[in-house]
Amino acid sequence: MFEPVSASGAAKGGAGRPGGTAGSRGHNIFEAAAAYVAACADDDQDGIDEAAGWVSPEALSFGVSELACRAVIALARERDELPQTVARSLMGLPAA
Repeated sequence: MFEPVSASGAAKGGAGRPGGTAGSRGHNIFEAAAAYVAACADDDQDGIDEAAGWVSPEALSFGVSELACRAVIALARERDELPQTVARSLMGLPAA
């Protein structure tokens, strides 16, 4: 769907990525977002850098936002709370 891009915005091939070969399927924004957020949670700078290179910064931002929304909704359902309550709790904010 999306080809990985360099910092300049130029598309990269699949070679050089772990498990990737030239011409292999690129990562989509949701794969990039999942890998990026998981690497952030693990404080894995190499993983953060790798995932950030899979898609454009704008696509990664959209994917991370979508992941955050889905995570808050899932936690809210699990906790039987409102999404706003869960989001504020995760951010360490007082209840509204």
